[in-house]
Amino acid sequence: MTVHPSIHPPPSRTGRFFRPSKQRTGCRLAEDDTAIPNEVKLPILRDFYRHIYNPDWLFSCGANDYRVLMDNFRQVSTAFLELGEGHSSFIKCRYQKAIEEITRRMGAGMAKFICTEVETIDDYDEYCHYVAGLVGYGLSRLFHATGTEDLAPDHLSNSMGLFLQKTNIIRDYLEDINEIPRCRMFWPREIWSKYVDKLEDLKYEENSEKAVQCLNDMVTNALIHAQDCLQYMSALKDNSNFRFCAIPQIMAIGTCAICYNNVKVFRGVVKMRRGLTARVIDETKSISDVYSAFYEFSSLLESKLFSSCDFIHNMFGRHAQIDDNDPNAALTRRRVDAIKKTCKSSGLLKRRGYDLEKSMYRMPMLVMIVLLLVAIILGVLYGK
Repeated sequence: MTVHPSIHPPPSRTGRFFRPSKQRTGCRLAEDDTAIPNEVKLPILRDFYRHIYNPDWLFSCGANDYRVLMDNFRQVSTAFLELGEGHSSFIKCRYQKAIEEITRRMGAGMAKFICTEVETIDDYDEYCHYVAGLVGYGLSRLFHATGTEDLAPDHLSNSMGLFLQKTNIIRDYLEDINEIPRCRMFWPREIWSKYVDKLEDLKYEENSEKAVQCLNDMVTNALIHAQDCLQYMSALKDNSNFRFCAIPQIMAIGTCAICYNNVKVFRGVVKMRRGLTARVIDETKSISDVYSAFYEFSSLLESKLFSSCDFIHNMFGRHAQIDDNDPNAALTRRRVDAIKKTCKSSGLLKRRGYDLEKSMYRMPMLVMIVLLLVAIILGVLYGK
């Protein structure tokens, strides 16, 4: 996935500044490394926008591939300084200033939340804005600077980042809560405190029912951004920019579907199968593909709102009751319906046949077949 060629030399480097997910940028790596004392971390975050101009600056942190990235910061800075090569100095300056401004605001926002817990949903939205919504701003400004796209409204750019960030925060609960030497807590207290006394309590088996209800609350919160994302992507003109944005968004709605009502989020790694991921990457070529993917993944999520028998009733157009034990189910249903309505009204839907897990959605059909067989057997026995 690359953006328009005029933005960067060579294609892969732009991602080192703006990543369309919870993958770590330089700022994000400094923020996430819990082994770094706050008195060291805070000035790095606040001044990071200056460091990108200095190829000789070095601060080793993170682990594995992320440490490799930070150890090779010279290449990142060099790529930044080469942005817009071949264009006028005015265009080159526009690229660099756009990145500098977003990086400055991102670093300041991260520094704010280093010493502040995410208490309310407003805090949660603000935190996600700093670490991901601003990335959406930056990409939109870079797209506009190339002349390939109209400048997207900020609220749509923000939603593009928030949907990705919230989805990954949900999926990575266990990794973040088990972080050593101290956990990272991004789930807002306003949500999780309705279900448990402490955020880490969600991972314990005795709290499974409450944990899943809390999880569903978090997914429902993330879904509010989906329609903005569809509107943003429908306006993109350049195909490389479109794919760069669309593929992560489809992965996000797919991740929401697989995480919803899934206690495995609190037990280990939950993610889309590699084969399905490969399909998304290979088959996402137009806005029609996006509408179709969002519609199908939303339908898969919706199917998890019902019991098996109710799902069968729904298949035949009969009224099905949502799960009364889940306090969020009605709101989830409304948000899923809104997404599906947007996709359907586009007139561009086509059948994709996505499966999140090989066996998850065979169960309702198997139940229906068994019920039919039982009915036939009972009919035969009754006849005899």
